[in-house]
This record gives sequence, structure tokens and C-alpha cells, in this order.
Amino acid sequence: MTTRRSFLTAAALLSASLLVAPSAFAAYNKRYVGLQLYTVREAMAKDPAGTLAHLAKIGFNSVEGATYTGSQQFYGMTPQAFAALLKQNGLIMPSSHYRLGEEQANGAPVRGTMLHDWDRAVDDAAAAGVKYMVCAYLSEPERGNLDHYQYIAEQLNKAGERAHKAGLQLCYHNHDFEFQAQDGKLPYDLLLTSTDKDLVKMELDLYWVTKAGHDPLALFKQHPGRFPLWHVKDMDRTPQHAFTEVGNGSIDFKKIFAHADEAGLAYFFVEQDVTPGSPFDSITQSINYIKKNLV
Repeated sequence: MTTRRSFLTAAALLSASLLVAPSAFAAYNKRYVGLQLYTVREAMAKDPAGTLAHLAKIGFNSVEGATYTGSQQFYGMTPQAFAALLKQNGLIMPSSHYRLGEEQANGAPVRGTMLHDWDRAVDDAAAAGVKYMVCAYLSEPERGNLDHYQYIAEQLNKAGERAHKAGLQLCYHNHDFEFQAQDGKLPYDLLLTSTDKDLVKMELDLYWVTKAGHDPLALFKQHPGRFPLWHVKDMDRTPQHAFTEVGNGSIDFKKIFAHADEAGLAYFFVEQDVTPGSPFDSITQSINYIKKNLV
């Protein structure tokens, strides 16, 4: 017989176990299949409303933004207007990309970046329904040596703290250059260990980490719960290791998705930077494979 005391004891034990190992209880919502809108960037620039409607028809129900930086709008729209357009098409945008902001444009700082007007970027993200703000890319001048990566880690912590106060989560999206050793150390390891694990999480690009010769599963094991976002894109079997449609290449997504809970996965997004023909043909092939084999 379950008494009130035994129920409260069990609840307390469960709560304690969650504090000890939250990743063991994490589970992503399999009904969301997302697309990083950079994949259809030209179509979004010409006709965002028509493009979003097309994506919904293909079967995507979430997207990740790619254009806020600089314009301080989402595809030419206010956060509220873009959120309404998403809702009209049955889409959510849980994540959006941003830049560090060390680079200048025409001699002036780029607004809406982590270093310039971040407060407004955070407020606009919240208004658009974004949950995860992602540092998308470091340009070559922004990378530098390990000391500079330490500086970047400090800026990520600061930006992450501001996002956290608004109920949002900052993440960092990798390419392959973070896995090029400097003085025997990987910049990616430095970013992981020098940032607060609660303020700064990671969007793991499965293509780039694989191309760099590293195992996503090893990262999940070393840093459980740190990878709530993934970019799902495949690598072809040619010597160039080029982008290809999901399921058409060499990455074992079934094996990786089996460790989704350990990673802390919340959302994933298909991305294919370059396609052989229409990006809509490529993402249709990718989503068909994903729905049949991964979710």
C-alpha cells in the first residue's frame, strides 16, 4: 500500500537522482524534425512565406533561424510577425543562429551579436519563441590562438548568463577548425571546459565533428547532457567527404541517435550547405530517410 509518506520518500529519491544524473532522464521529442534554414537560404531571401509553407508540406515541423545577425530582424520581419508566420504554417523555431561580433561591416560593429546589442537580440529571440540562441560560427580572424579561445569562452559565459536570465539557453555550434590541435590542446575541449556547463551548451554538428576525425559518442560520454541540439547532415564517400543527403553517406546516424538521451538531445536540424540540385529535393530525401529510420 502506498502511503503519503512512502510517496513523498519515493518522490524525493527521484528528485535527488535527477539532480545527480539529469541526462539519464532526458528524452527528445521525436515528433519534431527540423531544418536549418541556411539550407534554403536563397528561397528564404526571396519568399520566406512561400518557403516556410513548402517546408511544412514536405513534412518539417520545426526550423532553425540563420539571419538575425546584422538586420536585427528575422527574414525581414519583426520577431512577432515571424512568429505569427511560423504558427500559420504549423512550425516552431526553437533555435536560431547568431554571431560573436568581433568582425566589423563597413568599419562598424555588427549589431545583434554577442558583443554588440546582445540585450536586444535576447529580447527579440524570446519574442520570436526561440529557446536556444546559438553562436553559429567563428570567422578566421575571430579564432586565433588558445588565449583567444579562452577569451571567447569568457564571452560565451557572459552571453549565456544574459540569455539564462531571460529563460533562454546559449549554445555553441562547431565546425572542424575547433578540433585542430594547438600546443597539444583542442580549442573545442577548451570551450567545453572553460564555459559554465549550465550557461553554455553545444549544438553538435555531426558532419563537421566526424570530418575532423572525432567520435560524437565519445563526446557524449565525456560531457553527458551538454548537447541539446544537433545538426544532422551526412558526409559522402568520395575523397572530398562532401555534404550529402542524410542516409546517403557514411555517418552512422542510427548508432548516434541511440545515444540521444546521453547527449541531452532536445531538437535536431537537417542541414545541407550545398546540394547537387534543388535543396528541396535534397531535404525531401533526407526527411524521408529520417522518418523511416531514425524517429
